Amino acid sequence: MSLEDHREVPIAAPAIGERERERVDNVLDSGMLADGEEVRAFEREFATTCHVDHGVATSNGTTALHTALRACGIGEGDTVLTTPFSFVATANAVRFCGAEPVFADIDPETYNLDPASVREAIEIRGGDVDAILPVHLYGLPAEMDALCALAEEYDAALIEDAAQAHGARYDGEPVGSFGDAATFSFYPTKNMTTAEGGMVVTDDAEIADRAARFVNHGRNDRYEHVELGHNFRMTNVAAAIGRVQLKRLSRFVRARRDNAAALTEVIEDTPLDPPTVPDGLDHAFHQYTVRAPDRDRLADHLEEKGVGTGIYYPTPIHEQPAYDGVDERFPVAERAATEVLSLPVHPGLTEADRDAVVDAVAMYQIQ
Repeated sequence: MSLEDHREVPIAAPAIGERERERVDNVLDSGMLADGEEVRAFEREFATTCHVDHGVATSNGTTALHTALRACGIGEGDTVLTTPFSFVATANAVRFCGAEPVFADIDPETYNLDPASVREAIEIRGGDVDAILPVHLYGLPAEMDALCALAEEYDAALIEDAAQAHGARYDGEPVGSFGDAATFSFYPTKNMTTAEGGMVVTDDAEIADRAARFVNHGRNDRYEHVELGHNFRMTNVAAAIGRVQLKRLSRFVRARRDNAAALTEVIEDTPLDPPTVPDGLDHAFHQYTVRAPDRDRLADHLEEKGVGTGIYYPTPIHEQPAYDGVDERFPVAERAATEVLSLPVHPGLTEADRDAVVDAVAMYQIQ
């Protein structure tokens, strides 16, 4: 295929197959559409994949974050340190608990929380922090050794936001297995999907019990409500999709890595900076994000060649109107927001699609 064909290559494309449709049809035929045994099975299977003992399924990634924070004891007046360079749900979930999100800057190479900036932010507040909430952004694990050590030093809970990191590993262990709890999103564009859904995973039985109650109206049993809770439950329909997608996850991630490798090879000869993957980290490539000094020009060039792109994220959280009370500056995150551009690497790319993306990127050097 020639670039002149202007084939549209989307930035994302959910991979839903016949097996998912069959499993959904089975649930529909059963009449058991809401929370039930399909969800329980998905919780067990996903927890096993993360090398932890417990999973609690939720309605989406944001409710998973809210649930995990509450299950870890975060509430009114608490302080949670997190990144300003993420989707706004990361910080919003902290506020939903009545707690205050406090930000630290990011590493310019990985886009994840910079442990040195985390320590500085905590020390500015006299060591007062109740939880640390790192994000494994774009599918690259955060610096978990250093962040776990900081959480232990300051007696803070550690909650991983792994919404984009299904299949990523840190020193051989899956993300989701390091913190007191971790959360995942199954939004349609993620590395695997349930159409919409989320998951809390943990090795702590008490955290799991609190999470399970919180997503189900604070119930201990059918009609005993021991605390306030929400209806954050996942449906059997969603779980049926998720169980099939989970079996395909390793193939999805391999395809993403293969597509990313092809891009990295050609980007080395362009003015662009490819993603950094430090030793010992296995990137899941939810996004393949480059840095471009003239991002708009690059995006226009790729659009002309029929290649879709995305900016994740054009405005750091602390600069969002909803966070206009945050007066601190985070220069590394602010600069990244003006330079990052994500390119298609999803497993739905055909060979022709990948060639089109690679050729379009290679041509950028001669503009």
